[in-house]
Amino acid sequence: MPNSVADFCRGGIVGVCYGRNADDLPTPDKVAQLVQLHNIKYLRIYDSNIQVLKAFANTGVELMVGVPNSDLLAFSQFQSNADSWLKNSILPYYPATKITYITVGLEVTESPDNASALVVPAMRNVLTALKKVGLHKRIKVSSTHSLGVLSRSFPPSAGAFNSKHAFFLKPMLEFLAENQSPFMIDLYPYYAYRDSPNNVSLDYALFESSSEVIDPNTGLLYTNMFDAQIDALYFALMALNFKTIRVMVTETGWPSKGSPKEKAATPDNAQTYNANLVRHVINESGTPAKPGGELDVYIFSLFNENRKPGLESERNWGLFYPDQTSVYNLDFTGKGAVDMTSSMNGTNSNGTTWCIASSKSSESDLQNAIDWACGPGNVDCSAIQPSQPCFEPDNLVSHASYAFNSYYQQNGDTDIACSFGGNGAKVDKDPSYENCIYLSARGINKTAASNMTAFANSSSTSSSPRTEVCAWIASFFLITSISFCLNLGNALDTLL
Repeated sequence: MPNSVADFCRGGIVGVCYGRNADDLPTPDKVAQLVQLHNIKYLRIYDSNIQVLKAFANTGVELMVGVPNSDLLAFSQFQSNADSWLKNSILPYYPATKITYITVGLEVTESPDNASALVVPAMRNVLTALKKVGLHKRIKVSSTHSLGVLSRSFPPSAGAFNSKHAFFLKPMLEFLAENQSPFMIDLYPYYAYRDSPNNVSLDYALFESSSEVIDPNTGLLYTNMFDAQIDALYFALMALNFKTIRVMVTETGWPSKGSPKEKAATPDNAQTYNANLVRHVINESGTPAKPGGELDVYIFSLFNENRKPGLESERNWGLFYPDQTSVYNLDFTGKGAVDMTSSMNGTNSNGTTWCIASSKSSESDLQNAIDWACGPGNVDCSAIQPSQPCFEPDNLVSHASYAFNSYYQQNGDTDIACSFGGNGAKVDKDPSYENCIYLSARGINKTAASNMTAFANSSSTSSSPRTEVCAWIASFFLITSISFCLNLGNALDTLL
């Protein structure tokens, strides 16, 4: 299938930033295992560390690598420096390690050494190096920015770039448009709320707002700050007549811990923000100014980083602790409950209860419990096998919850039947989602039958226009391929 078609059909993606400003992190090979275990498909690193590139070889994880600000002078001055870097730091590991983006410079407008003038020349030299080896269409070149690159972001329709950055922004935007590269931005609604809580509501920052903010110029309605900030960028780009450049969010997130003054930095808020963010991206709802548009987003950060300076929150943006345990649960598919104890999507009915896995249980305990329930416990676990309705999200908490509940319902929905060594928890809200139907005491047979047929019937559920178009394209290529093979076979038969 052509790359342009594949890109269109891909939809938005959710990646994670792998920062390493810490002295207690696991080795890169263990990080690669952790990333695969949690179904993370896209990763951003801030340099081209050889050990990291080696660790992610043949994992299928797509990497965004970086040229740090300290290398901008060398890369901008001499083409040979960019050529040597590509030859020594990238090509030995590509394509076994899937590198799809190179970021040249990091938030240079915030840098104290004022390296802005070096960025575009360095980007051009990196692109030229890629062209020499024929990789310029497979690996895109861009640079990341903070929201400070804008002089105005509210209302979104008044979004405008800061004029003091015009000297390097104009040639950069021309570069991005010419090479179909995205404008990369780091967005943090957390800071907007923390620094101005009287003007920004916490719910608005967390994607939880029940009210709307109206852009007086366009009439567009905004229910979260993330969309408003992205649209401010799009309007700023359109004001300069750059209408084809796509915005990519290369950092966003929420800290799970902060100093006494940072009261919004909690695990619950971090989980809420990132869970809602993932769903927003996966649902392909776009933004008010770009409805249905794809969003590519990278969550900051993979680990808590203990060597980062600043307030306590700076060291607590991670999804995982250095010992690889989760700070909180996060489902990267956007299809299931992120923390099933707090985000059930059903309602209680006539005292019905369900049994799910505790998100605080260790992975080894959950795996042992699943093995027991699906073995000696006589639970039918076919629904959590690959391609079946309850396989996604593919993680232990989700699979264990389905197995625990099945055992619980089949054995009289008693407290003992939901124990599992302290790893089970009773809830009064239905944990079913999409086509994955959880058993209940009021309809065990009906529910089991639903799961057996849900996968076969899933094609009749509603889908986005993008999904329908892509399904048509895939069918077209399949039919064309079959036709070609049949015609080739007939031609060979004629010759023979």
